[in-house]
Amino acid sequence: MKIAMITARGGSKRIPRKNIKEFCGKPILAYSIEAALESGVFDEVMISTEDDEIAEIAQKYGASFPFRRSAEMAGDHAMTIDVMLEVVNEYKKLGKEPESVCCIYPTAPFITAEKLRKANALFEESGADSVIPVVRFSFPPQRCFILDGPYMKYKWKEYELSRSQDLEPYYHDAGQFYFLRTQAMIAQHTLVPERTSPLIMDEMEVQDIDNLDDWNIAEIKYRAMLKGSDHV
Repeated sequence: MKIAMITARGGSKRIPRKNIKEFCGKPILAYSIEAALESGVFDEVMISTEDDEIAEIAQKYGASFPFRRSAEMAGDHAMTIDVMLEVVNEYKKLGKEPESVCCIYPTAPFITAEKLRKANALFEESGADSVIPVVRFSFPPQRCFILDGPYMKYKWKEYELSRSQDLEPYYHDAGQFYFLRTQAMIAQHTLVPERTSPLIMDEMEVQDIDNLDDWNIAEIKYRAMLKGSDHV
């Protein structure tokens, strides 16, 4: 059994009601739900939330709501891995034992059904315990500055004269979804177990949304992505 879980608590602070705020015409979590359903990859697409309004909207767009998230896992300090483990344990109580799970963030409108299918194919064919979308840092971190009192200096002075193209590329989590084998997740208690494969994303299809400026940039990127797809 393979489950997609949309993790959407109700208590967002920096952008109130962030997970159901309208994004380019519909609640932002709808994009994650619709991509998961359209992908055909999952046996069930569910919402993990403690919030009745979020649950109602998620169900409207096709997600199931088999149980309510606990108050502990809805707090500001709850970690994604612990929310996922709670979902797995609740399914076990229902007599279901998912072999793999995919946590999909509700504020990731750049996720498409095709990307989920591609990630799932990599997940199955590689034998990896996890597949995570990543994006390359746009500027080499090796040439970063740090503050030194009122001044600044290179963190690694040995790279001061290095050309960007000569430096090893570094990547970071795209913050969109995580395919995981349940046993590896439980045993290692992490979203990034030892055998994790990357799905490398384009920078134009990745945007962390922590504040309203991020939100506005994401809408600009999303409209640009749609415009580009119309001409493919």
